[in-house]
Amino acid sequence: MIEVDPSVLAKPENEDYASSGYDTSTASLTSSLNEYVVENGRRYHSYYGTEKYLMPTDEKEQDRLDLHHEIFRLVWSDKLHSAPLAEPHRILDVGTGTGIWAMEIAEQYPMAEVVGTDISPIQPCWVPPNCRFEIDDAMQEWTFKDDNFDFIHARNISSGVSDWGHLISEMKRCTAPGGYVELCEKSLVIQCDDGTMKPDHGIKVFTEYLRDAMRKMGRPCPDLAFLKNLLETAGFEEVTTSQAKEPVGPWPKDPRLKRAGAMNLLNAETGFESYGMALFTRILGMDVDKARKICEKGLMDTRNKNYHVYDTG
Repeated sequence: MIEVDPSVLAKPENEDYASSGYDTSTASLTSSLNEYVVENGRRYHSYYGTEKYLMPTDEKEQDRLDLHHEIFRLVWSDKLHSAPLAEPHRILDVGTGTGIWAMEIAEQYPMAEVVGTDISPIQPCWVPPNCRFEIDDAMQEWTFKDDNFDFIHARNISSGVSDWGHLISEMKRCTAPGGYVELCEKSLVIQCDDGTMKPDHGIKVFTEYLRDAMRKMGRPCPDLAFLKNLLETAGFEEVTTSQAKEPVGPWPKDPRLKRAGAMNLLNAETGFESYGMALFTRILGMDVDKARKICEKGLMDTRNKNYHVYDTG
């Protein structure tokens, strides 16, 4: 039984919540959703709690996210998904960010209704007619009906996932029979095939601190085996895995990878600060100067053509 707030019971002759001190106007709710915290010159999410997501949500970050989307498309051979979709009717994008993937998948499948969810309202107003966005926290109980989606997609959301078991369970409940779930996460393990990455390489040091901070938060970086096991344990069938390499810098010979590396170089201009500053200062307890120096060293080594490193996702 849910107990009623005494202030709501008071003055029964009044029917509106305003008489009990609650502002339920659309303007008030919209204002709350758009409340942010500004830290080290960047804007961060606060509506669901400042600990929910420790990367910025400002315009600079939105531009970076859209660029990273183009990098994803490039390394995955210009595909928006790997699942063998035919004519999906309902598609869900969890942690939609700027909504760019949701909008493009809506254009690719005009017969489908596409829903993108995120904790921050940073999506555009002008969208395809079959696409809409909802502000929601995927770590809470989902409001969608059982067997509701033909395809559920989530990409690059691990830094905001505090309970993978809950997330995958809700995905399973909401996936229609014969439907698909697709997860895409960066490994955050910097690799090198020719020995040009030394132990003190700036990107390597940066990602080691990053992984340490995420472990400390209880959100360790998931690898392919971890994600595959989660899906299989939840009851998904025919689970397959694949990987793509994301070079850092235009050093690869392959034209597609060279272009991806060049775009990653541009992405790094704000990426180190976006990924690192809040995690290093809030979670690892670094002072701002030390955190910024680690970010700057990572960026500096990114620009060095003699270092041939890449990440996988």
